[in-house]
Amino acid sequence: MKQIIVVFGLTLLTLTSCNNKHTETKQDENGTANLTTVAQIADDTITVSKKHNPNFIICDLNGDNLSDTVKIVLNTKNEKYGLKMIFGNKKVEYLGIGKDVLGQGFDDMSWIGVFEKAPKGEVYFNNVNDEGEIIGEDEVKESNKIKLPNDGIFIHEAEACGGGVIYLNKGKFEWIQQE
Repeated sequence: MKQIIVVFGLTLLTLTSCNNKHTETKQDENGTANLTTVAQIADDTITVSKKHNPNFIICDLNGDNLSDTVKIVLNTKNEKYGLKMIFGNKKVEYLGIGKDVLGQGFDDMSWIGVFEKAPKGEVYFNNVNDEGEIIGEDEVKESNKIKLPNDGIFIHEAEACGGGVIYLNKGKFEWIQQE
């Protein structure tokens, strides 16, 4: 009997400590119930954006030849959007959702209107100078142009100026300003 209780207790502990996802039932304004998979991250609830279309891309951010998935997600605790990167090796990282995005002065990515893969090998550069003016490629030194070592993430505000490319450089996310 004692062994059964110990086995049951260990099983219960394993199930509750390893499960970082659960399913919630939510009702929309019409009272229709929808099942939503929710992942927990440091007490913040994260769900895939229903506002953005598309809300995910497939790429290879780290160059390991495994498909990585990048999703636009919503932190339902603070109503701020961001990116969830799920690497082919199952590692997960977040940008935004209430935390500063790569020193750019924003922590919410609700403004994303264009969300695309920036292909490996494409050349990008910061196209805004220190005075805030948009500059052309001919005004940028060759040494300031970046040829993406792997796929990146192109995000831009729809029908407006502003956005950038997020990419991994030696294991660290970097930002290239685009307009």
